[in-house]
Amino acid sequence: MGSLFPEDAEFERAQDRMVILRREIERHNQLYYVEARPQISDREYDQLMLELQSLERRFPELQTADSPSLKVGGEPIRGFEQVAHQVPMLSIDNMFEEQELDDWDQGLRKSLDAELLEYSLEYKIDGVALALIYERGVLVRAATRGNGMVGDDVTANARVIEGVPLRLLTDTPPAVLEVRGEVLILSEEFAKFQAAQVQAGEEPFRNPRNAAAGALKLLDPRLARQRKLRFLAHGVGTVDGVNWGTWREFLQGIRELGLPTTPNVRFALGVEQLKQACADLITEVPRLPFEVDGLVIKLNALSQRNMLGATSKSPRWVRAYKWERYEAETRVLRIVVQVGRTGTLTPVAELEPVEIAGTTVSRASLHNRDELQRLGVRIGDLVVVEKAGKIIPHVLRVNAAGRTGNEVPYEFPGVCPACGTGVVQDDNGVYIRCPNPACSAQLKETLIWFASRPSMNIDGLGEKLVEQLLAARLVDGIPSLYRLVNQRKELLELERKGDKSVDRLLTGIEASRKQPLWRLLAGLNIRHVGQTVARTLEQAFGTLQEISGQSEEALAAVHEIGPVIAKSVHQFFQSEYGRGLVTELTELGLNTGQPVTPRQEVGSGVLEGQTIVVTGTMIRFTREQMEQLIRDLGGKASGSVSKKTSLVVAGEAAGSKRARAEELGIRIVSEDEFLEMAGRPSGPHS
Repeated sequence: MGSLFPEDAEFERAQDRMVILRREIERHNQLYYVEARPQISDREYDQLMLELQSLERRFPELQTADSPSLKVGGEPIRGFEQVAHQVPMLSIDNMFEEQELDDWDQGLRKSLDAELLEYSLEYKIDGVALALIYERGVLVRAATRGNGMVGDDVTANARVIEGVPLRLLTDTPPAVLEVRGEVLILSEEFAKFQAAQVQAGEEPFRNPRNAAAGALKLLDPRLARQRKLRFLAHGVGTVDGVNWGTWREFLQGIRELGLPTTPNVRFALGVEQLKQACADLITEVPRLPFEVDGLVIKLNALSQRNMLGATSKSPRWVRAYKWERYEAETRVLRIVVQVGRTGTLTPVAELEPVEIAGTTVSRASLHNRDELQRLGVRIGDLVVVEKAGKIIPHVLRVNAAGRTGNEVPYEFPGVCPACGTGVVQDDNGVYIRCPNPACSAQLKETLIWFASRPSMNIDGLGEKLVEQLLAARLVDGIPSLYRLVNQRKELLELERKGDKSVDRLLTGIEASRKQPLWRLLAGLNIRHVGQTVARTLEQAFGTLQEISGQSEEALAAVHEIGPVIAKSVHQFFQSEYGRGLVTELTELGLNTGQPVTPRQEVGSGVLEGQTIVVTGTMIRFTREQMEQLIRDLGGKASGSVSKKTSLVVAGEAAGSKRARAEELGIRIVSEDEFLEMAGRPSGPHS
């Protein structure tokens, strides 16, 4: 039965509506900050917030301590109190070289008596460490790291940080949950804030980290909110009432509670996978919307972390894999677009030359159209360029404060700058491509790639010669390379081409006809097909003709291929260009493979069932050739030494893998000894 008094009925309606609004706003915060898939516009979100604030002003007694309306900023505070961390916020030891990573992994495996360890890998965000303490699901305190033992209570400012929920999204919260992470400012927001500082006559902050640290120390949360701080979780402190077995489970668990985590976390089993994951994440650094100064590597199993414990300074189960960072400011003179071998259009900033860490930088990739728009780079802009470790120089951010009004926005082309074909965007992707396989720019890059060492390894055919051949119209595609054997006179007429260089080229082309099928596949410039996928396709189907005739479903059914690669391979070979290529290369006498014969019919092979590690520098053959021989003879080529390793082939400077093999009592042989064992004294291709 409803209330007898109208004012009571209005109160009840307001109470019900406020509950609905809070839940809706929290749901949209989760979708936006944690899951990165917003479902409503900023305007619609603001309307929900304004309605909630209006009701709370009319009925202040209904405002709750965890209301999302409080994130718009409270009253100024008098100062910061210091609070002790129940679990110390320790620092992390650093590594700078790959060998240090090997040594650390070896030490952990020895301590834990484990053959392989699983690691998590994430970006080390260059921000400010913060601990959030939730009691019964409600945020009660936020503290800076301070000296690791005692920090400042910055709860008032933490409440206005985007991505920090005031209440966890669960009806059964743990009694206590302390989540640690990084407070940061996105690069594009920092550029706007820096420009506003200059316009106001203030000394601008030098970098986003300083701006974030300053925001946490502001006494007025409303001012802190203007800096649009973000929080990304990457650690845990005190916990009561919830258990996780692995770091993977923890990250998934707190995301479900409404807390955003560091993006693109990878997991790797063993140090070799870990190295590859490191390399993959490093290549993505220039595309990140925030600044990082390394990677953080942790053991995935929490039980193993507890066994290892910590020193007085840092935990034993985590390391930072860092690189030196160097920055310089310069001006964008032009923005041009390059067309890659798969048709990808890549914007490149041509810069006023600037010296960074001893080298002169005059160009920097802007990666793709979305990245160009995210950075907001204009022709004439002052930009901060970073060079860090193995990362190629890249534009870190725009110095919007340095704009004069003469800068010109760049309009991404709608047609290929090389051939004029209309460009297309990848399905569910960010890359813009030229779909014309006959595009002159793609042809040049394709020929360079086809001749390169990872593909057909054609001796004497480099970038400069490819350019000359195209300019002289001696080649118009991959098959035409093999017709050059009949054009010796024309080759001699090329600039600075004598008998020796022409003979070297023709010998290299002729030798490449005998290269294994997987090299040919890798060189054909099929999207998503590198050496590993090419080997898998050869092993599954045997010949180029067999691969080209497979359905998309049959390709996808092959282990480690899957639907994306299958679609790319199928489309390539079913295209007019792909069908013609198969026919021509077959007629030209290239090695197009051998029909697949079930292993049981050809015998076990001299290395059947053996796991072999090749380490160090080989004298007579490349490591890649040695590993291929192992596979050809029925063995498994592994990248890491464990108790399951049968044999280690050690070349010069073998390092930690040899030491690990000696420690485990595994047989170690030289390159020549191994070739003799394999019955190939003259080498893999004899």
